[in-house]
Amino acid sequence: MLLLSIAIIALGAGLISLALIVALKNKQSAELNAVSQQLKDTSEQTHILRSEVSELRTGLLSIGKRVLEVEQQNQELMQQQAAQKYDDPDAKIYSRAVKMVELGADLDEVIRECELPRAEAELLFSLHKQKDA
Repeated sequence: MLLLSIAIIALGAGLISLALIVALKNKQSAELNAVSQQLKDTSEQTHILRSEVSELRTGLLSIGKRVLEVEQQNQELMQQQAAQKYDDPDAKIYSRAVKMVELGADLDEVIRECELPRAEAELLFSLHKQKDA
C-alpha cells in the first residue's frame, strides 16, 4: 500500500508538472504571437516609410533640377543685360553724365561734355540731389 501511495503521489506531482508546463508553453506561445504581430506591423510601417522617402527624394530631385534651370536662366539674363548696357551708346553718355554729377561737375560742364539738352542735365542733377537727401 505504501508503494501505491508513493506511485499516486508521484503521478499527481507529474500531472501538476505537466499542467504547469502546458500553461507555460501556452503563455510563451501567446507572447511569441504578440511579438510576431509587432514585427509584422513594424515591417509594414518600414515599407510605408521607405516609399514615402523615395517619393520625397524624387520630389527633391525635381525641385533641384528646376532651381538649376532658373539659376541658369537668371545668369543668361544678367549677361544679356550687361551686354545691352555696353552696346547702347546713349547709356554710355548718361553713365558718364551721372559720374560727372557724382564727382561734382556743374550743370554747364555736364551739358558741354556730354552734349545733353539742358532739361536732361537738370533732371540728372535733380535726381542726384534726391538720392543724396
